[in-house]
Amino acid sequence: MPRPLLAMPGTGSDGDYVQRAFGTAAAAAGFSLVALEPGTDLAAGYMRALDAAARAHGPILVGGISIGASIAAAWAARVGPQCCAGVWAVLPPWSGVPGASPAAASATATADALERDGLSATLDGMSASSPGWLAAELTRSWTGLYPGLIGQLRGAAALVGPEPATLTRLAVPLAVVVSDNDPIHPAAVGEAWAKAAPRAAVKRTVTQTSSTAP
Repeated sequence: MPRPLLAMPGTGSDGDYVQRAFGTAAAAAGFSLVALEPGTDLAAGYMRALDAAARAHGPILVGGISIGASIAAAWAARVGPQCCAGVWAVLPPWSGVPGASPAAASATATADALERDGLSATLDGMSASSPGWLAAELTRSWTGLYPGLIGQLRGAAALVGPEPATLTRLAVPLAVVVSDNDPIHPAAVGEAWAKAAPRAAVKRTVTQTSSTAP
């Protein structure tokens, strides 16, 4: 039976996107991708799902995009190799407190717009400033996640991500994907993660288009 890989989307996205984007590659690598859906208690809900999967299956692979990558790495560092077999982190958004992180600022701005202007107007504004594929994806996911999306965005923007000092204690392999042309998810963050972790590798891509949420 393929080893399960539990993966978490970036805030504003959902499990459907994760499955479509990465399911085929995961299957080709011999993994069974389980795409988690965001809940109102974003990080805590994901952590509970990962704990339950590890109890059911033994050490699991975990991964995520943006804020999902932060949660995956933090969980792996907490539970150790007894529960986690490896981490796959795509476009990590920040380390430690978010501070002036572009991803955190984008999440807060989107939450503010949703509360002030409503879903329809916020979607119009996002679509006007985003590539077509991204506008279509976020229109679909934001419509499905709203109104809980507001709390998810605010929760993500306040999340304390794993720091390099935490990642030095990561006892399992870490694979990090970074992009040189995504200002929301600076490549330097992922590079610092990989430098800190004892067993890590970086995959660099230059085709990622900047996203509007972590």
